[in-house]
Amino acid sequence: MNVVRRWIQLLEHRRLRTVRRRLGSILRFLDEYRVARPCAWPQVLVGAFALVASAWAFGEIAEDVVAREALTIFDEKLAKWLHVHATPPLTRVMLFATELGDQVVVTMVTLAAAVFFAWTRRWQWLLALALVVPGGAILNELMKLAFQRARPKFDNPMLTLTSYSFPSGHTMAATLLYGFLAIFIFHLLQAWRWRVFAVLVVSSLVSVIGLSRMYLGAHYLSDVLAAVAAGVVWIVLCLSALETLRYRRARRRR
Repeated sequence: MNVVRRWIQLLEHRRLRTVRRRLGSILRFLDEYRVARPCAWPQVLVGAFALVASAWAFGEIAEDVVAREALTIFDEKLAKWLHVHATPPLTRVMLFATELGDQVVVTMVTLAAAVFFAWTRRWQWLLALALVVPGGAILNELMKLAFQRARPKFDNPMLTLTSYSFPSGHTMAATLLYGFLAIFIFHLLQAWRWRVFAVLVVSSLVSVIGLSRMYLGAHYLSDVLAAVAAGVVWIVLCLSALETLRYRRARRRR
């Protein structure tokens, strides 16, 4: 009886009541959204899984980086191995690949996409693009300042950079921009083979850009993995916020 009484007291605690009330409103909203837009419900589940998995991955990587655990030791070994096995032809390929995530290229592609969305009057996508790419760039800089991780050091570096390393700016920019465009193509096209093709192309592109940053000695493996995870989290948060806002406005009109 004492155990039951204590459980009841715990469940009736003020903070737990607040949590239950907030979770209840969220669950009611999700249930209403599922009924109103049943076709979009699988996308909600995929987005929720991507958000949770990516946030967990980023947290684990960040913890290892801060505590200098096993992952950072592997980082240094892999960085040295890549530097030792560098060849001039492969270096030229990697220099080209890394430019695809450079600030200039990302800005040009973002502006071109913005013009396309404005020309076709896709205002929702234009607003999402403005939140995802520039907002993600600001988030990346804030995280670099928060962690202040030094870049890899070599006797004969291929690149000399003075900014912080964690997480990779090129990789996160590529994840944000090309990942966002892949989501747009996924919504635009109905054929599954083209949807899968777009996802595979973007995944390969981001992977090559991340590999180029490691090969050129600009980042560690954990920098790249954390950048991808942070980029996915930011995309899901931005799109979820805009979709929630749009749904609430539509519900008010009805």
